[in-house]
Amino acid sequence: MPLRRQARSRPAAPLSLPARLELLSARRQEIIRPAFERPRGLVLLSVRALAKRLKTDPATTIRIVRGMRFRSYREFQHYLHELSIAHATSLDTMQTGGTGKHTIPAQARASLDQDVRNLEALVQNLDARRVTALARRIYSAKKIILLGGDLAANLVKFLEHHLIMLGLPVSSATSPAEVVHKVRMAGKRDLVIAVSYGRGLRQTVEGLRLAQANGAYCVGVTNTLVSPLGQFANECFLNSVDTPSFGASYVAPMAFLNVVVAACANYRRSRTLALLKQVEDEQKHGFRWYESS
Repeated sequence: MPLRRQARSRPAAPLSLPARLELLSARRQEIIRPAFERPRGLVLLSVRALAKRLKTDPATTIRIVRGMRFRSYREFQHYLHELSIAHATSLDTMQTGGTGKHTIPAQARASLDQDVRNLEALVQNLDARRVTALARRIYSAKKIILLGGDLAANLVKFLEHHLIMLGLPVSSATSPAEVVHKVRMAGKRDLVIAVSYGRGLRQTVEGLRLAQANGAYCVGVTNTLVSPLGQFANECFLNSVDTPSFGASYVAPMAFLNVVVAACANYRRSRTLALLKQVEDEQKHGFRWYESS
């Protein structure tokens, strides 16, 4: 009888902010809380400067940092930086982005430059082996559920459209009701991919939480290590949505999804070519396409 592979245990999720605060006494929570409420202006401060802002001394600050299970003050600074990304508002990005570039051409150039940096970060950090493993999971899943709302719904619909073309059992959930009812039916043989940036949209995070509780394999797509998706995902893919304007830039997320689509298309290339031969006639002569009279 063949032996079954031992199931891999899900890696421990990083500690959430509430969990870190609970490790401290009430008094120390009160001291450090302002740093988490307004992280953007504190990221680059030295221990001494931060202690002064918090109206305490450097030694107490270090004890608080270690009490929250940060290995060093530098790691704590990195955490504050991630928080500042996650909690940035449209006003924050508009006020700080493109500072000193007041003309429209300068702002336009700053936007393109930031998109290039976002793409470069994706190119440098993307692990092709992880994408290949994701394509394998997509093909082996009994059911694929894509979660995303608000602006991220456009990313979800893009991925859904291409996976449907590949004949895969995929559906999207972009409203609270869809999330509740589709995730309720998710099980151990299913794959759930959730897309949400910044603080995380409630419906998307809750949907991933329920999917994880039901035993589905959960994948998060986000832009920060402190995203709540990380609490419930088996793995996360990070791509930047930084922009010098308001809102979010989806240049890097779209590029990432293009990578996923390419991996899926070539994972079973002969199957994909057979499907596309069936699609070709409709794409050439189908009623959807405008014909000049």
